[in-house]
Amino acid sequence: MDIAPILSALRRHRLATLLIAMEIALACAVLCNACFLIATRVQQMHLQSGVDEASLGQIKLDCIDCNEVDLNARMLSALGGIPGVQSVSVINEVPFGQHAATAGIALDPAGRKRAGVVEFYVGGPGSIEALGLKLTEGSMPKAEDYRAVNGWVPSDAQVWVTRALADHLWPGENPLGHEFWTDTFHFRVAGVIAHLARPNGGQGGVATRDWSVFVPGLPGKSFSGNYLIRTQPDQLQRVLRDARVAAVKAAPEAVLDQQQSRSIGDLRNDFFQQDVAMTRILLGVIAALLLVTALGIVGLASFWVAQRRKQIGVRRALGATRHDILRYFQTENFLIVSMGVVIGMVLAYGLNIWLMLSYELPSLPVYYLPLGMVALWLLGQMSVLAPAMRAAAVPPVVATRTE
Repeated sequence: MDIAPILSALRRHRLATLLIAMEIALACAVLCNACFLIATRVQQMHLQSGVDEASLGQIKLDCIDCNEVDLNARMLSALGGIPGVQSVSVINEVPFGQHAATAGIALDPAGRKRAGVVEFYVGGPGSIEALGLKLTEGSMPKAEDYRAVNGWVPSDAQVWVTRALADHLWPGENPLGHEFWTDTFHFRVAGVIAHLARPNGGQGGVATRDWSVFVPGLPGKSFSGNYLIRTQPDQLQRVLRDARVAAVKAAPEAVLDQQQSRSIGDLRNDFFQQDVAMTRILLGVIAALLLVTALGIVGLASFWVAQRRKQIGVRRALGATRHDILRYFQTENFLIVSMGVVIGMVLAYGLNIWLMLSYELPSLPVYYLPLGMVALWLLGQMSVLAPAMRAAAVPPVVATRTE
């Protein structure tokens, strides 16, 4: 189809064409960035924690003046006696729970070779097995690997690091036997685990969410009050309910943290609650924006069809088929939408740069632009279809009578 007459018609309606093109440009910019934000949040919500979430829960106590050794003994005995409990152990934190130990590490004792900020999981005997962590290199901790906790971790310990952290610290090398330090604490890698997500996400972005270290520790002073329970998935809620009751009876001087004393699955749902809400809001924004854009296209096309009835009638009288009229309006819409998406691509990157500077979001992948372009082309063609079909249905005789 010759587009010269269409361009000529659009030039005679510059303002209306420009307004609808700018509306499409705005829709393109918001659509691309909103879809990217949704994809990012969905990816985060599918974060692999590395633990057997369906079988795990925690009981957390707050107690300032408790005898920590005695508290651990009473709690392990009380929780271990609940029917259905497969194992109970002391741990400092769990994925999606309240974080307890984050520190920067270095690859030399002097701290000159800084290597990032990582999460330190400290677990008592049986906790690494209860978590269900998958070992990819090395061997599981032995009894002699569990050492006294000095403040927050053992001062000199064998540790198990995640695959992501090992690849970050020693890319292309066997991590077993490598050492790292944080302040005066010294660690030597004895094994690699597939995944162990940080409780509150990686502060350095998605790539750091799995930068975790598992440190075997002996329960005692400075290592008490948080207990990991493993049971059958179908008994987890009942066991945790009984565990909360047992904890209050076993340690009446302590305060049970109701918010944290739940299953890992419930903690995960809470952790991503805001992401779920934001995803729904963004979907609503996209739907509203596309609806407004579609209505704008329908309104403009309907107006032009009514305005051009004489022109349409003349063309039909000169031999133009219904298909020719339909193609005319579809081609006209395609040109307007194309003009809008070209401007919209520039706006999309501008909006993304503002989001990156304001909220530390990652850069918009380039493939979102053609996806947004195709979506708006389809939307434009669907929106203009009804007015175009009405135009194509105008008979030559009726058009000439309206003269």
